[in-house]
Amino acid sequence: MRIDAFTAHELRHHYLLCALDDAQRERLLATAEARTFAAGEILFRRADAARHFFLLRRGLVKLYRLSPEGGEKIMRLIRPSQSFAESILFMDEPAYPVSGAGVEDGELVAFDRDTFLGILEESFATCRAVMAQMTRRIQAHWDEIETLALQNSRYRVVHYLLALTPVGAQGRVTVTLPTRKVVIAAHVAVTPETLSRTLRALSDERLIEVAGDEVTIPNIEALRRHMH
Repeated sequence: MRIDAFTAHELRHHYLLCALDDAQRERLLATAEARTFAAGEILFRRADAARHFFLLRRGLVKLYRLSPEGGEKIMRLIRPSQSFAESILFMDEPAYPVSGAGVEDGELVAFDRDTFLGILEESFATCRAVMAQMTRRIQAHWDEIETLALQNSRYRVVHYLLALTPVGAQGRVTVTLPTRKVVIAAHVAVTPETLSRTLRALSDERLIEVAGDEVTIPNIEALRRHMH
């Protein structure tokens, strides 16, 4: 499905596209596709030949790897307005490093890798601007990996909740958990039981209020201070 005018306007602010001029952006969007997917649908598998990278418009996507024993490790949960699989852009033989699947029904935009590379090859200034944006994203991913690997489970759960809040939020904030708690637990590398205990402890300390899938943070500054 081709990209409509509203989607094209929406995408111009994405970190990979904002570095392009109008003509370059139109050229990329001319080869982009809007796709819908169902919960549980496999979008791509690890080591599949890769022709596209993606931006999620609606729904939830998990990026994961399977252990030799068949266990699933969720590497990242993709929420609307986030992109994924950009790493294939600069591979000599592009292949997806993880598998991707829908956690719930949704819609994404698939960008053609070769078209994007062609644009970068023709303009050093555009290439440099895109690389600067990608470098900032990579640094953010390293920070997330550090959080998951080095901090305790309580810190990781608080970090996850704060990541759901709007940038610059103050005072009382309510967020909706984007997926089942068992999926969230896998993402933050804790057991479902540990996640439940941590949420209960935070609630007992009046740092959060939990009602079904909604989590209210009465004082987001207090929860941020809890990270230090």
